[in-house]
Amino acid sequence: MMAVQVETQPSFSASKPTMLFEREYAASQFPATGIAYDVSSDGQRFLMVKEVEQSSAATQINVVLNWFTELKQRVPAK
Repeated sequence: MMAVQVETQPSFSASKPTMLFEREYAASQFPATGIAYDVSSDGQRFLMVKEVEQSSAATQINVVLNWFTELKQRVPAK
């Protein structure tokens, strides 16, 4: 992840890029946009998906049936 200082007055200029950090994170799931991260609402953190090693992949899947019926019971429509 790189950063630049940006000035807009009197004209646009950008400094040389500096590295913020270097990590291995998952490739973008949205190739059309190329976005593979987001920024927290307070602007203090980057939120990224880190790929899991194959050896620690899930060995179990839980399937919940009739969840919509239970949801309607718990949150009745107005």
